Amino acid sequence: MAERSAIGSFCGPIRPFFSLGIITFLAIAAGCGGRKPIVNNPPTTPVSTPPAVEEESKRSTSVEPPPKLGAPAPPKKSKPSDISSPSAIYAEEGNASWYGAPFHGRKASNGEIYDMNKMTAAHRTLPFNSMVRVTNLNNGKSAVVRITDRGPFVDNRIIDLSRAAAQEIESIGPGVVPVRIEVLSGPDPFSGYFTVQVGAFRDKGNADRLKDRLSATYSPVFIQQVSLDEGDFYRVRVGRVSGESEAQRLGEVLREKEGFKPMILRLDESVQP
Repeated sequence: MAERSAIGSFCGPIRPFFSLGIITFLAIAAGCGGRKPIVNNPPTTPVSTPPAVEEESKRSTSVEPPPKLGAPAPPKKSKPSDISSPSAIYAEEGNASWYGAPFHGRKASNGEIYDMNKMTAAHRTLPFNSMVRVTNLNNGKSAVVRITDRGPFVDNRIIDLSRAAAQEIESIGPGVVPVRIEVLSGPDPFSGYFTVQVGAFRDKGNADRLKDRLSATYSPVFIQQVSLDEGDFYRVRVGRVSGESEAQRLGEVLREKEGFKPMILRLDESVQP
């Protein structure tokens, strides 16, 4: 599915596209060094977003605004801490959104057809087929979902639930709620290849120019094209890094030296350079 990011105004003629007022972006500055299995990122204040808006913005179908140069880095995940389930191999806290139409019936990132009535979810870095328990911290209600998609690509959110899963934890009305996610089973969440997304453009020429500029210093730099209802978008990504902790380090380099707000993503086979 579509993925979003942005670059700063320092790129001169390169200007990212804004889509209908939907602001999207989250840089996951998550430290998984030493393969620590449990992380805890306190959720931000819940955003009261109407469900209709959440459906339309799924992970979201817009391009993020440019980052402000010199803006502080987002908070890092804290050190490992106790969680409610001793069987969990990874845990994280943050905000969850949900998505339904118009994505119902479309192909998800793992190749399956997305069915909003099934218990599935999107996550930026967890492997496909990970089984994850999601607990609404407002009411204690939980649901177990399977990761089949990539996202969310909205600031301050860590997971995007199917409509069925959102109903299970009673988050349809609020739209966005604070949650704890616990990986119960599935592939190793820390292994595999990752990349850093630094830009998303409607104009391919802008994406090409950014790629050319970064290629003098970083390798590989590649562009992923995706077709959305609004048209084609071109996403610029840097690196093919083994392990999420190494990707986080690359993201910090891009933040400090280039002024980007990096987004760490698992590099699935279908989009590897």
